[in-house]
Amino acid sequence: MWRDYYEKRYPAPFYHLHESCRAQFGFSPLGSARIALSAAQAAKAFQPTRSRAEADRALPHLMTYYGRLREAAPAAFDAGEIARRQLDWWQARREAAGPRDYGRTIAAVAALTYGKPAGNPDILAFGIARAEAMAYHDARAEEITNEDWFDIARRLRGAYERLRAGIGG
Repeated sequence: MWRDYYEKRYPAPFYHLHESCRAQFGFSPLGSARIALSAAQAAKAFQPTRSRAEADRALPHLMTYYGRLREAAPAAFDAGEIARRQLDWWQARREAAGPRDYGRTIAAVAALTYGKPAGNPDILAFGIARAEAMAYHDARAEEITNEDWFDIARRLRGAYERLRAGIGG
């Protein structure tokens, strides 16, 4: 999904998000399409921006995304708060924040989404590992190879294993 996003092949991430919502959260085909559309719209709105003010254009889409995802979440959460945090780490990454810094925000978003404590060490490790995978991508941006994409996938699998441990299954 990351590769499709970075290579601006937007229909493919939409499809992957749709399938993920169906398989992981049990949404109907229509519900999954609505969630995937909101996420895709947020990503597309954010991608060309260069300032925090411009990036705010993605916020309504993120709020819709999290509002819809909340229906299947294991704990209640404030969709607006999570959307703002999501947008914050997206933008922080562009502002040369280190992966350990925005990785903490990624972890906070996951903890809120799954109703887990913010200091959960596995969720924190997930957030940082995911951010480090992004930093790995960014360091290679224009010269990224298929081997790099395989390494990114390996890093992400490890990150999501930590998230699974942190949320308990």
